[in-house]
Amino acid sequence: MAIPFVRDFDFEYGTCVQISPNVQRVIADNPGPFTYTGTGVYIIGGKNVAVIDPGPTTEAHMAAIDKALEGRTVTHVLVTHHHIDHSPLAKPLATQHGCRVYGYGLQARTPVGGEIRLEAGDDLTFQPDEELRCGDIIKGDGWTVEAIHTPGHTSNHLCYALHEENILFSGDHIMGWSTSVVSPPDGHMGDYLDSLNRILDRDFTRIWPTHGPAIEEPEVFVREYINHRHKREEQILAAISAGLHSISDMVAQIYKDVDKRLHPAAAHSVLAHLIHMTETGRVKTDGGAGLKAHYTLAA
Repeated sequence: MAIPFVRDFDFEYGTCVQISPNVQRVIADNPGPFTYTGTGVYIIGGKNVAVIDPGPTTEAHMAAIDKALEGRTVTHVLVTHHHIDHSPLAKPLATQHGCRVYGYGLQARTPVGGEIRLEAGDDLTFQPDEELRCGDIIKGDGWTVEAIHTPGHTSNHLCYALHEENILFSGDHIMGWSTSVVSPPDGHMGDYLDSLNRILDRDFTRIWPTHGPAIEEPEVFVREYINHRHKREEQILAAISAGLHSISDMVAQIYKDVDKRLHPAAAHSVLAHLIHMTETGRVKTDGGAGLKAHYTLAA
């Protein structure tokens, strides 16, 4: 079974929409290859609210957020991770409402030379006022949010669970329209698979990613997300068995039906898998795990 992606949904940029009893969403007009239709900003609560991933600091988006929050007070600004489509508006919004920014706080590892950026880019200025760790609880006016550390997409990625509705705000950890990018050095495939399994065990009723529509059947979806990664590793092992020992040769075979312009991005995904497979003793290299390394099956 393939991942049951959902790519079509009705929305209007800049409009605040009630999506559940305790949650509203505003979608920023910043569509792109990594943001899909744009950044979905979640507002939790009624009069006194929390805002998750406030998004970019564009004039139109800031005006839409101000309109959505008119007559209300933001008591908490929560950030899933430090990419520029998620966190830049966090500090200005918190300053405007006299509250604090919450996030994991661990900055990304410095990109290695020649790394191909597979994301919208890092917000290198991001630093939360309050650092959260897995299991931390944030209580507000009629709502309770739990921080869940989900490294993999980035080392400092957090998801947020709303206890009152048993729903998860998954940031970029799980997306309904696409697989998530896992690119070394900050992305780690072993961490990512562990995080996915922990989310699966929580049995959430619904998942709301930052980009795209809701995931209405989380168990089925997350299982297939995990299966997809395991199948990719099977393809990598088969490629090595067939005599393909470089990442470039593996990508050419595994992604032969994919636009070659996407092969550099695919190479980083394969690298993430190979690092994990080396760490778990299934693959070995001629020294170091990188894009130029020579990979063989472990004895």
